[in-house]
Amino acid sequence: MVIQAYARGVDYPRSVPPTDLASVFGGHTWIGILLALLSGVVLSLGTQFQHRGVAVVDERENAGAKEGFTLAHVKGMLKRPTWLIGTLLLGLAVVFQLISLWFAPLSVVQPLGAIALVITAIMNARLTHTRLTMRAITAIILCVGGIGLFVTVAAMFAHLRPVTSSELLTVLVALGLLIVVWGVLYLMLRKRPRPLFYIIGAGMLFGFLATLAKVVIGRIQTLIDSGWQFGTEEWLTIGCLVALVAATALGGWFVQNAHMYGPPDLVVAGLTVIDPIVAVSIGALVLGETAGAPGWATLVMLATGVVAVIGVFLLAKQNPELVDAEHVPVPAAKA
Repeated sequence: MVIQAYARGVDYPRSVPPTDLASVFGGHTWIGILLALLSGVVLSLGTQFQHRGVAVVDERENAGAKEGFTLAHVKGMLKRPTWLIGTLLLGLAVVFQLISLWFAPLSVVQPLGAIALVITAIMNARLTHTRLTMRAITAIILCVGGIGLFVTVAAMFAHLRPVTSSELLTVLVALGLLIVVWGVLYLMLRKRPRPLFYIIGAGMLFGFLATLAKVVIGRIQTLIDSGWQFGTEEWLTIGCLVALVAATALGGWFVQNAHMYGPPDLVVAGLTVIDPIVAVSIGALVLGETAGAPGWATLVMLATGVVAVIGVFLLAKQNPELVDAEHVPVPAAKA
């Protein structure tokens, strides 16, 4: 029993990995790349709007430092135009990202959202009337450069292939365990303002989301090609949809907590670095998208992934509002 997970327009054999960039970026894959870049731009704008909405609501509730993110914050945000606009933009970014997966491999388009980090950092500096320090610029270069090299090497050896039921079950079980672990950790640490905790958690959850979304899209493509002939494996597709909803809910909750305690550029850095690293790792280790890649490619991917993560931590340290994050929430912005 096999669930097909592949994109249209890829012109290389599904059983043979491409050996050069030309074979990866041929066919209609360039459409997926453009959509992924557009998704990054919209993600940056949406994050900035959401951050401002969360900050205003947290100031009015005056409870962020004591109780963490609460349902009272949610009710307040639903009345804030800035937060609603940001949410709509983020939803649009997700749509662009999902459509990009229709045309290109996950390991090619997923990390391209790192462009949002550059845009968000510059925008945040302008809005807060501050200048990007050399440390901040260095951190951004490490994030974007690390992810850029990571995706380049992954794309050189990535190939789309059918996803077996056992592989999909492995991903679903791993995601289920991840939701339980992060849920328990949240209950234990929810009153402590640790933005990196929420950013790492959201990034890992969204990394799994990208993988499951790719599988669901692939299944839809297969159903279209087969004239909507449903098989016994559809229960796994339903399981994917349920997992998508659960992980989206918890990941979204973590993102709002991260907005309350950290600056928007750090939130975007975590999501655009950790998310693709997790997604590509699943594709490589579980789904076999980089099967046959030489040892040096694996080492380069590991090294560049570490560099990108180091950039996230450096970006966190250079933000002055996080120095005393254990005691004071991020100052609210005026909407």
